[in-house]
Amino acid sequence: MASIKVTEFLQLHRATGTRRKPRHIESEIQQSCVSWFRYAYPKYIIFACPNGGSRNAVEAANLKKEGVLAGVADLIIVADYKVLFVEMKTKKGRQQETQKDFQHRVEVLGHRYVVCRSLDDFMARVNEWLGQRKN
Repeated sequence: MASIKVTEFLQLHRATGTRRKPRHIESEIQQSCVSWFRYAYPKYIIFACPNGGSRNAVEAANLKKEGVLAGVADLIIVADYKVLFVEMKTKKGRQQETQKDFQHRVEVLGHRYVVCRSLDDFMARVNEWLGQRKN
């Protein structure tokens, strides 16, 4: 894949997508964003914080003690002394109060936080944040 351009990668990635039930749309968008970012910016770090999901009470309590924090952004990007927090939402999705609180806390500390609703939105926000224009 290293020999193809980002635009070709995006065309291939979008063309191979499969249709799933609507409840997986946010996950599919996030997966596409992570794939694009790792291809476009291999020297930088992107990772997910899987805070959601169903867990039994004991497991949830243990995770909370281990540092799981309600409202943490879906993706965290680290690049050249900068950190970007990305919350993924569908077109109609809305932030929960815990997510808004986390956003406020991050921004007060001087970091950037964005809500992205599509791969194109994510690409534009990341490129702008990095001060670059990539195709």
